[in-house]
Amino acid sequence: MSPLLIDRLLTGAWETFVMIGVSSLITLLLGIPLALILVATSRDGIFEARWANSVLGSVVNVVRSIPFLILMVAMIPITRLLVGTSYGVWAAIVPLSAAAVPFFARIAEVSLREVDRGLIEAAQAMGCKRWHIIWHVLLPEARPGIVAGFTITLVSMINASAVAGAIGAGGLGDLAYRYGYQRFDTDVMLTVIVLLVALVTVIQFGGDRLALRLNKRG
Repeated sequence: MSPLLIDRLLTGAWETFVMIGVSSLITLLLGIPLALILVATSRDGIFEARWANSVLGSVVNVVRSIPFLILMVAMIPITRLLVGTSYGVWAAIVPLSAAAVPFFARIAEVSLREVDRGLIEAAQAMGCKRWHIIWHVLLPEARPGIVAGFTITLVSMINASAVAGAIGAGGLGDLAYRYGYQRFDTDVMLTVIVLLVALVTVIQFGGDRLALRLNKRG
């Protein structure tokens, strides 16, 4: 493998890290509040508002139902408005985040709903405020499940970033498409596969270990 290809592999790996890193941060910052709203406004929730829950849940379901490739194309006008371009690493972050936020929110919602109802009722009986219950009861008890769900989301984002790269977003997916598919360079294709497998393995292992540690602490 030539030094030029090695340099492009390193560049592609860095672009993938940037895509996943920024998108995962946005997903974490928006996904957890969204999950909390879905749980808190549901029936018998601490901020019960069924109409708001129904509307928000419908929006989440609609976005989740759109395949990533179609979502990426459909969001081109929004992407151009936000980052000034429709291709490249930063352009891919917008649809990646838009796809990952509702996905992660639903997973986090399940973890939050699994918190023992008795703990919430006990906190209410003690006179705890609703925000106090969210911050000191719901989130701490749901942390292992949220971490495990975020790990699954990260792995899905890696797969989506490879798809985005194949249509102009850069990263390892772009290299695999241009050199592995168009030029039939099996060395580049295999190297990209190994890098992606290694990245997924490290993330999955780290996420599982962290979730297990949080569960033991709980």
